[in-house]
Amino acid sequence: MKKVILMLAAALSVAACCNKQETAATDPAEVVMQNILNRKSVRSYNGDTIPAAVMENLLKAAMAAPSAVDRRPWSVIVMTDKSQYETVFEGNFNMQKYMESGAVVIFCADTVFTAPTREDPDGPAVTQVNQMWRDDLGAVTENFLLAAEAYGLGACWTACYPYPDRMDPIKKSLQLPPTVVPYAVVPVGYHDGTTQPKDKWDPARVHYNRW
Repeated sequence: MKKVILMLAAALSVAACCNKQETAATDPAEVVMQNILNRKSVRSYNGDTIPAAVMENLLKAAMAAPSAVDRRPWSVIVMTDKSQYETVFEGNFNMQKYMESGAVVIFCADTVFTAPTREDPDGPAVTQVNQMWRDDLGAVTENFLLAAEAYGLGACWTACYPYPDRMDPIKKSLQLPPTVVPYAVVPVGYHDGTTQPKDKWDPARVHYNRW
């Protein structure tokens, strides 16, 4: 009898554990949190092509980012023709990442916008400098990285703006309009899974109500 009770207790324990894991796996908040915490900068890829439908979903996620006054100054260039890389990314030390990846995504920003001024909202539209484009592009780039993680892809945010030696070849070779700036270059692709996320949580950096 004692043996039967112990076996039943063990079975209930296993069932409870499985139910807990299943709940964690299906709880939307937990899924989102784990995806955010699992994001990492992957710098090596196997070169496999990313399906067009997956890439479109990554870009949809990117463009769901918040934007100041909903101006959405971003444009995206998806590079898959590796014969162009030596020209587009001339002198960039991240070239190996780009060549190994399934695609390289260039996030660009239009640094001006045309609209009535705040002082005269009913007046004529005028061209103005967008002071918030860097914030918007940071948000759209991070959304892309998180979506890539969710699809089991690796990605790495490589800096472009404000370095002229990285920006100029892109602007020239891809014929960007004068007011458009290449902000970030993100190689994305399938990887071997060896890169692990870093635990960056630091409660000492959190302040409540005062510094």
